[in-house]
Amino acid sequence: MSDSECARKSQAPRRCSAPLDARPAPVGARSTAIAKALDYSLKRWTALVRYLDDGMVAIDNNWCENQILPWTIGRSNWLFAGSLRSGKRAAALMTLIQSARLNEHGPYAYLKDALTQLPTQKASELSELLPHNWITASKV
Repeated sequence: MSDSECARKSQAPRRCSAPLDARPAPVGARSTAIAKALDYSLKRWTALVRYLDDGMVAIDNNWCENQILPWTIGRSNWLFAGSLRSGKRAAALMTLIQSARLNEHGPYAYLKDALTQLPTQKASELSELLPHNWITASKV
């Protein structure tokens, strides 16, 4: 298959894997790093080219990994929260902080305002204090 054939838009990613599938494998070559990398890519070829079929699919998940990085780094620090109850409280607080960030609120400002409003908030209106519904007390 020529390069010009591989460059065609419609089935290019699927056809371009064909030369990799048909490559000769010398004795002992399967254990080399390059052969392992090629085998890894070929086994996941459909997932690797999925972003070409749909323009909304990102080529990588760096954004997601950067969002969870602070939590994964701190995970060993939070492993021993003291008890199951305190671990659940820490998880709830971390969820509120991350939700505030995702809704483009400063976590400190959100928590300070939400916790200030909490004692006087009616039980039926508690959902107004969640990050996706939150309006600062000064804006009300």
